[in-house]
This record gives sequence, structure tokens and C-alpha cells, in this order.
Amino acid sequence: MDRELAKKRAEELVSKMTVEEAASQLRYDSPAIDRLGIPEYNWWNESLHGVARAGTATSFPQAIGLGATFDSELLGEVGVVCSTEGRAKYNEYKANGDRDIYKGLTFWSPNVNLFRDPRWGRGQETYGEDPVLISDLAVPFIKGLQGDGEYMKAAACAKHFVVHSGPEDQRHRFNAICSQKDLYETYLPAFEACVKDAKVESVMGAYNRTNGEPCCGHSYLQNIIRDAWKFEGHIVSDCWAIRDFHEHHKVTKNEQESAALALKKGCDLNCGCTYIHLMEAYNQGLVTEEDIRTAAVRLFTTRYILGMFDETEFDGLNYLDVESKENLAVAKRAADESIVLLKNDGILPIDKNKTKVISVIGPNADSRACLIGNYYGTSSEYITALEGIRSAAGDDMRILYSEGCDISTPKPDFLSREYHRLAEAEAVMKRSDLVVLVIGLNENLEGEEGDQGNQYKSGDKPDLKFPRTQLKLIDKVIASGKPFITIVMAGSCMDLSLLSEKSSAILQAWYPGARGGKSIGEILFGKVNPSGKLPVTFYKDTNDLPEFTDYAMKGRTYRYLETTPLYPFGYGLTYGNMDITNVSYDGDKDSGITLKVDVANTGDIATTEVIQVYLKAEDANEVKNTRLAAFARVTAEAGKTATVEIPVPAQRFTVVNEAGERVAAEGKINFYVGFGQPDSLTESLTGKKAFKFSI
Repeated sequence: MDRELAKKRAEELVSKMTVEEAASQLRYDSPAIDRLGIPEYNWWNESLHGVARAGTATSFPQAIGLGATFDSELLGEVGVVCSTEGRAKYNEYKANGDRDIYKGLTFWSPNVNLFRDPRWGRGQETYGEDPVLISDLAVPFIKGLQGDGEYMKAAACAKHFVVHSGPEDQRHRFNAICSQKDLYETYLPAFEACVKDAKVESVMGAYNRTNGEPCCGHSYLQNIIRDAWKFEGHIVSDCWAIRDFHEHHKVTKNEQESAALALKKGCDLNCGCTYIHLMEAYNQGLVTEEDIRTAAVRLFTTRYILGMFDETEFDGLNYLDVESKENLAVAKRAADESIVLLKNDGILPIDKNKTKVISVIGPNADSRACLIGNYYGTSSEYITALEGIRSAAGDDMRILYSEGCDISTPKPDFLSREYHRLAEAEAVMKRSDLVVLVIGLNENLEGEEGDQGNQYKSGDKPDLKFPRTQLKLIDKVIASGKPFITIVMAGSCMDLSLLSEKSSAILQAWYPGARGGKSIGEILFGKVNPSGKLPVTFYKDTNDLPEFTDYAMKGRTYRYLETTPLYPFGYGLTYGNMDITNVSYDGDKDSGITLKVDVANTGDIATTEVIQVYLKAEDANEVKNTRLAAFARVTAEAGKTATVEIPVPAQRFTVVNEAGERVAAEGKINFYVGFGQPDSLTESLTGKKAFKFSI
């Protein structure tokens, strides 16, 4: 529905409400207004990597795994699946009179915060550490989720605005301080793309303060989102974040002042309980009737655009559209593309003629918890790494299994059990030709503060080390003398320094989705050729990092890194061999260019690679290192050459000065086109140099 028409209908409806009725609609759990034919509506729903928390749904890799695909087209398809299943659930629940939480059409996804520090537990919810990567994946996801029909299929939400990435245990009182350059160069671009390019329907504020103001009551909500970017949707608080204004940030004295501050600054919808006090704030003269009605109109505009009061083209969707064969195929493709091959000394793919007995060992080998990450739905089937390996291996190979250890340090009374598990692991390794070690974390060890009862640091990791139990198991595997392959299932980088030296191969599988074990097995045996790339830098340890609470970008992420990482952003191996044979371009830096890249498959199997375009302007305002400007996936059959066109928008030729102003870059701009970053580490790991040119 046209927004102007929806707004007119919303204004007419809201004008019939009393002030108190209008105020009641600014809560996430909006009550019914029977006399106006308005049913109750709960705004809170999630679809980070599949519809979450409302029963059965197609399960995709966690967002960081989707980031590793470097596949914009795929993210659009993921968005379509989420909105299809979300609509189907909404229709079925509504027909049964169920309008409870997680049953609506307003999905508080995606998370477009920048993953600046690997200790952040919620980093797994993001697409990575680069603003271009995040933007170019979030935009198609939002478009797929919202659709382009007569009515909006589902409403997306870009969160958490802005300058938000931990620490989790301080988020309710923390003040993130950043320069104007970092703000406009690093923290804002993804949100701007969501608003301007994807026309996202909603933006969610963060818990913390940024440069002194609480994010859900920040001047940025009006000055940047609405005034500068011309945002027409609605703004929602993070859950119970407005309560933090007076309880933790101490910028207001009570609930009434907090509610007033948030509403006055432009926060239309409160996830939490503070807007219950809006009428008290109104009676005290802290907010006006116009403030309340303006927010209500924005919210009902969204509801009209979604067709909540009309018949829509989506009314026929039902539970037969949930976890359909087509939807599951998209999830399988996503899992295949998300897994990153970090090391391979030639042991992969596994040769069935040479390997007859495999021991699969580790706490994540047969675990469902490590498949899903946080903010997940329920799958009708789960395929663990062990099950996927067993299936791919077939009947001619023996698969032995031992859990080996608990995923993290057990309670003292379980120490004896830990000893026996290690002994079992030694026994099965002794009888095997090859060991597959499956280790890492799960959503109980890293995630959101208070969300899963995380076992340490409120969901953040204290460092990059594996839990003590797993370190003991790693030592046992190395001591066995058997060749071994390591599979890491975690939401960010872990300390792989020892394993990169001792392990024959390493796969970073993230949290690959409920059936992700199938992709793991098929990659190990060569049925799927790995093509994922790291969406974050893999550091050697936290000594390479500034303090977690320091939001300055100096020394952070590949764009500002001052040390050599273990594995660089954008890195990932395949089983094939692709070479860039020619690069040409049309256009100029004022209007943008389109690259034409020829890629030859000189190997003997079909291979997919990710072409990555980096640039660095010879301008004093440029970032320290090169930066990603564009990317595209390309597939070529053995012996064939494929050609792909990659647009580089004019905005990517700009730089941000110290005042936070985005200006045209001065001087020559150097381009680098390759399958990773143009640095010596990537070159040494891959044996390939980037194609270079300047404009």
C-alpha cells in the first residue's frame, strides 16, 4: 500500500482515539481498542536467521555464517523465506485467535552493528566487521523480507542504533565514546544503507549511551535518521532500554521523565514497560498530545502498509509454506556457502580409498546446541556434524565417536567423568586412520546478556581461548600422532594458533543451522566445494586488540589493524583453482564504475570463488589499510572461464574527514581485485596476488 494513503488512514483512525488510547498503542504489547475495531497486537518478533521463537521454521546459519557467504543474492532469498514463513504463521495464529508475542509481522532483524571486537558475544548476530559487507548483505535481506507487492509482506528492523557492540555486562550503563570520523566512517554506513537503499520500516535504538546521550533517546534519532536520511518509518526501543535512563544511565529521575525523553527524541514504540507511564508524563506536561498522536500515526501507518486491516495477497499462506522443500534448499545452500576452509594440507577432501576408520571427537560433534546460535526457531530435523559425516561417509567406512569432554569446565563432581571421556577419546583415536575434532562454543557460552544464562562474562568471551576442557582434549589429539581435521563451531574467532600448526585442515563452521551437519559432512568428503570467506579478522590473541570498552577504531578490524592476524578478513580456501585473468572497467569515480572481471578455472572441478574489490585512496582522510569496495561470487566449470560484472558505486570513492563529513577522495585511487585482501599474509596463504590498477 502506498505510504501516503496508509498515513492518511492512520491519521483518521488515530484522530478517533482518546489521548489515553493513543498512548496505549505505543507499547510493544498494544491492547485492543474494541470500539474502533482494533485488535491487540504484539510488535515483538524475530527473524535473524529464520523465524524465531514461535515454533517450527526453516533454520539458516547464524548471521555471522550468512556474512561468510559474501552472497547478496542469497541474503535476499533468505529474507523471502523468512517473510513467507512469518506470514504463514501470522495467518494461522490469527485464525486461531493467538496474537501473542512472536506471532506478528514486525521482525526486529537484521542486526547491522559492526563486529569490532571478537570478545562480543552478540557479534554472532552480525554480518561481520566491514560496513560495505554488512550493507550489501543487509539491504537485500530487508528487501526480501519486506517484499515489493501491493502490501508489505513483513516489516524489517535495523538494530541497534548506534555505536553498539558490547561489553554486554555494561550495556545498561555504558557510554560509548567515538569520534565523528569513526561515527560516519564505520558505525553509521550500514544503518544509512538500510534506511536509504532498503527503505527499512523500522530502526531500533541500543541500550547504551553514545557520546553522552542514551541511544533510545538520542538527538541522532531526529537529526540523523529522520532529518538527514528522510526516514519515514517508526523507531522502537530495545527491550526495557528506556527504563535504563533513570535506573542506570541516571539521565532522568523517574519513569515519567524517561518516557518523555524517549518520545520527545523520536522513539515511537517502547519494548518494555516505561511507556505505561506516558499518561502520567502527559498530565505533568512533559509530553504533548501531538507527541503521542504523531508516534501512534507512525505505528498505524506500518500496520496499514502490512495490510493488517485489509485482505492481502499473502492471506493464502499457511503452515504448508513452512519448512517447504524449496525453503530448506535455500538453507542448505546457505550452510554450504557459509563454511570457511582455513587450512588444508591436502588431506581434504577425505579419500575413501585411503581412509577406512574415522574417529569423530569433541563436545560439538553430536551437539544440537552448537548448530543454531541465538535467536533461533525450532527445526523439525537436526543434523549434527557426526550425523552429517556418517551420512557422507557411507557404508564402506567405520565412524567411531567420543564426546571427549564437556564443552566447558564442569562442576567438581563431574571431574571423574571428564577423565573417563578423555580416556575414551584416546581409545577411539588409537583405532582410527583419521581424527575429526569438533570443538568450539554454543549459545550458552556466548550470546546476549541475560538471554541464555551465559556461563561467563554475560555472554561475552573473556579471551579467545577454548574452554579448559577442550584444551585438554586438543592436547590429547595432538599427542595421539594421528592426522586430524579440526572443525570449529563458534560465533567468532577463537585462538587457532596451535591448531593452525598441528591440524592438517581447519574448517570454521560457525553455527551452521539446524541441518548444518549435512553441509559439514559433504564438504569433508568433497561433495560440496567450500567457498566461504571470513567476515571478521581472526586474531592471534587479545594482545592484538585495544581495550574492549574502547570504541575508537584504531587497531581494530582489518581496515585499521596494526599487527599481523592469524587469518585475515576475506580469507577462505577452496578445493579448486581459480585465477583472475583480466580486469577492465567503465565509468569514473564521480559516477561510479562497473568492473568486468574474467575468472579462469584452471582446476579439475567446478569451483565458486568470491571476487573481492579493495581500494585505497591517496588521501590523508583514508583509512589506514585498504578497504572493501565491492564483492561478487563467481562459479566456473573445470577448464572454463566466467565473466562477472561488479558495480562500484560512487559513494565508495569517498572518504570521511575528522569532522565526520563524507567528501570526494583526492588524488589517485588504487584498486585491488582478487580472492582476498591485497596483503602479504593473504598472498602467502593462498599463493595468489591481487590484480592492481589505479584511476
